[in-house]
Amino acid sequence: MTEHSDPESDFLDQLGQRVRTMRGLRGMSRKVLAKVSGISERYIAQLESGKGNVSIVLLRRVSNAMGAHLEDLIPDGEPAPDWQVIRNLLRKATPAQLAHAKDILSGHSSNGVSPQRGTSFAGIALIGLRGAGKTTLGRRLADKIGWAFVELNKEIEQQNGLSVAEIIALYGQEGFRRMEQAALGQLLARKELMVLATGGGIVSEPLTFDLILSSFYTIWLKAKPEEHMTRVRRQGDLRPMADDRSAMAELRTILLSREPLYARASAVVDTADLSVDAAATRLIGAVAPVLAKDAQAFGMRSAASS
Repeated sequence: MTEHSDPESDFLDQLGQRVRTMRGLRGMSRKVLAKVSGISERYIAQLESGKGNVSIVLLRRVSNAMGAHLEDLIPDGEPAPDWQVIRNLLRKATPAQLAHAKDILSGHSSNGVSPQRGTSFAGIALIGLRGAGKTTLGRRLADKIGWAFVELNKEIEQQNGLSVAEIIALYGQEGFRRMEQAALGQLLARKELMVLATGGGIVSEPLTFDLILSSFYTIWLKAKPEEHMTRVRRQGDLRPMADDRSAMAELRTILLSREPLYARASAVVDTADLSVDAAATRLIGAVAPVLAKDAQAFGMRSAASS
């Protein structure tokens, strides 16, 4: 006898998965989410396992009865008269139309020009989870090709006179993301070639990440979860991911949820089981074709081939 799927159970399972994914994208442990939201860690665990409160199911029944989408019933601040119209248009849009709309909203046109050949080319950006080696390898690469090396988080701290931890404590993740976008805009306004090391969670802010992808030749520095953890702890990082007893499980969740976003990079450099020297050599090799192809156009020396 075949068991029929229960739509409401499926809904709660999908809701739980979305909460887990969103938490992973933001790099938050359950403990941190519970503290910030004021909801017990036990309830968050139930929600993520597909055992959310029955009130969620009842609200879904109301929306279904009216032929509406659940999110249309949930207020999110000031009313926007055209928002539902726009949302309905987006639901019916083709993938090409969605891509074009995203380009317009992010302030970039879809002209088919790759960032490393466009006039707005700002250099090379390194993305990846904390402990990927973005700072260590980024400095080596910058020294090799003669460009400036910039850590985006350091720029945020300098521009605001606060540490990243203080910014998050005072203004929350949303405030930090706004400052991150502003700092990136100021860096791009300098119009100088650079190797940029980004924060691990920059991929969770679509507009900022799209700006990175459209302005830089972006490389994902990839490593094993165990290597990420070892490197972070070696640096003496005492943030939640490093000292939580379930840290490795949380790290795997974060990495799994962000992998599709990291994979949008122009190239991937896998540093698993490599020494710093070997990883730096591999990174330099990954950018060599780009530098060689565009060296004359940008008037720069291609040190990677020397």
